Amino acid sequence: MAESFSCAIMVLAAGASTRMGQPKQLLPVGDLPLLRQVVEEAVGSLAAPVIVVLGAHAAEIRPTLGGLAVHVVVNEGWAEGMGSSVRVGMEALAQLAPEAGNVIIALGDMPNFSATHLTRLIEACRQTGRSIVATEHGGRLMPPALFAGGHFPALRASHGDAGARALLQAHADEVARVPAAELFDLDTQADYAAYLKQRGEARPGGAEL
Repeated sequence: MAESFSCAIMVLAAGASTRMGQPKQLLPVGDLPLLRQVVEEAVGSLAAPVIVVLGAHAAEIRPTLGGLAVHVVVNEGWAEGMGSSVRVGMEALAQLAPEAGNVIIALGDMPNFSATHLTRLIEACRQTGRSIVATEHGGRLMPPALFAGGHFPALRASHGDAGARALLQAHADEVARVPAAELFDLDTQADYAAYLKQRGEARPGGAEL
């Protein structure tokens, strides 16, 4: 398994950020837009190829990924929910790397996302032989999560807003878990303000979001 192991990564960033009130993919985190920071970590990991699924605000967001070795696809049906983005990402993976034996599904709104954590997921898969390895935070299974090829048909059939969550729930007893207390997503203005406060940063320009 160690010799032939291959793992792609899919970063989902197609949502409209309605709860945030602006495209959260573009929120400044340090010197970079949030999504750019996440994708740079994905590119620096052991996983390849890197597929980024955009949807709402795609024309505005796409330029922020310029120069990165990624394959960007646009989910025109993003309003259906995260499941549609998983389908689009899996279709792209089948074309780009049909030989890929595993895929990590990640979210584009996690400011503490890191290549180091992705390595932990991959190593847990190699060591345990489990077909699903998920991040565990507060006792809850969440992305980023690694799925072996046996789950690809189910991922290609994803629908609604569940994304890969249904697979994690259905196989919860079989999932290898990698704790990551530092990982969380940004959904609201309050989330973003709390994150910046934690970092000791002010909101850009001192303005209210």
